[in-house]
Amino acid sequence: MNENRIEHHPVVIVGGGQAGLSASYHLRQRGIGHLVLEKNRAMHAWESQRWDNFCLVTPNWQCDLPGHPYDGPEPDGFMKKDEIRAYLAGFRAKVDPPIREGVSVRRVAPRAEGGFLISTSAGDFSADHVIAASGGYHEPIIPRMAERLPASIAQIHSAQYRNADQLPPGAVLVVGSGQSGAQIAEDLHLAGRKVHLAVGDAPRCARFYRGRDVVTWLADMGYYDMPVEKHPLREGVRDNTNHYVTGRDGGRDIDLRKFAREGMELYGVLRDFDGGSLLFEENLRQALDDADRTYNGINAAIDKHITDNAIAAPPPSVYTPVWEPPAERGTLDLAGSGITAIVWCIGFRPDFRWLDAPVFNGAGHPQHRRGVTAREGLYFLGLPWLHTWGSGRFGSVGRDAAFLVDHIAAQLARAGQDSAA
Repeated sequence: MNENRIEHHPVVIVGGGQAGLSASYHLRQRGIGHLVLEKNRAMHAWESQRWDNFCLVTPNWQCDLPGHPYDGPEPDGFMKKDEIRAYLAGFRAKVDPPIREGVSVRRVAPRAEGGFLISTSAGDFSADHVIAASGGYHEPIIPRMAERLPASIAQIHSAQYRNADQLPPGAVLVVGSGQSGAQIAEDLHLAGRKVHLAVGDAPRCARFYRGRDVVTWLADMGYYDMPVEKHPLREGVRDNTNHYVTGRDGGRDIDLRKFAREGMELYGVLRDFDGGSLLFEENLRQALDDADRTYNGINAAIDKHITDNAIAAPPPSVYTPVWEPPAERGTLDLAGSGITAIVWCIGFRPDFRWLDAPVFNGAGHPQHRRGVTAREGLYFLGLPWLHTWGSGRFGSVGRDAAFLVDHIAAQLARAGQDSAA
């Protein structure tokens, strides 16, 4: 291989989502040459992995991509799928990134002489700096037990779900009660489908409390600016499941107990299939109680903030359960349940096999400090809690990108000085 003929860029960004384009924005502002490589289309996940009634769970005012803050008529509303796509299309137009779409990155490896060699489906590139901005949600998780379920049961992952009509008639089992699972269960429930929900350990929070959106209260309290180093869980917070809540129809709580009272069937964690019955952990009551404890705990923190700062607000309240499980159910006869489809909502796993550098821990997760790794010139961007709660979201990914680009600019300047000397 003649590396002199390889196309070189000071910076290569892997991933053309909001993180990658945020980095491109700041690199352009600095006049730093770069290239964005995207295996699909820019922002493709927002088109191909969201259901029809998807909407943001955080208020529109938190959408603050670099140079492109939300400026629509409903800052306290929640953009729907088409509005999100339009917002992101506007961002791409402003950034005008040097991007090559449909290019799969197969391997990124350090070179002995410094920098990196990037092997792709479109040939090889080299770079002084590489930003891995492909996020952390790569491979949909579906358990191996799914292979043993009857072929007559339609199975899809949450990334494939669009609406109730795509599933065959009959009852639906939703597995997982994180943000996607809870909202998809609600979507099916509102569509009149019989829903069975295997509840996980996801916490929940109120949508509105004491006259304001809970997100607004938490922003005022500084929660979204708290760096991971100061969080009580430290880096452990990166493994936490997001609180379930919704922005649908102007925003509201998601209360699984209310759904149960309306006919949704709730169970504990799905653990196996024995050839005839689905087997569940008998932990439903604990899961519901733990979620409500978090809900009330967040509201109590808001109460304290209001009191400490003498803020005028409506009176406090405490959530009281509207339904209790009559008994734990550890089994469900699949044939007798009427279930014809399963939607797996148990998340994604990261896949960084293309990144051949010693920057991962024993669990395969990137090791970094605010996106900067121990390998000079290699960075991560757009991961959950990379620096703060909003690192993987529209609200703070731009701030993280600016930090990395400042670091890269300093490194390039130092390299230029060294070569001149």
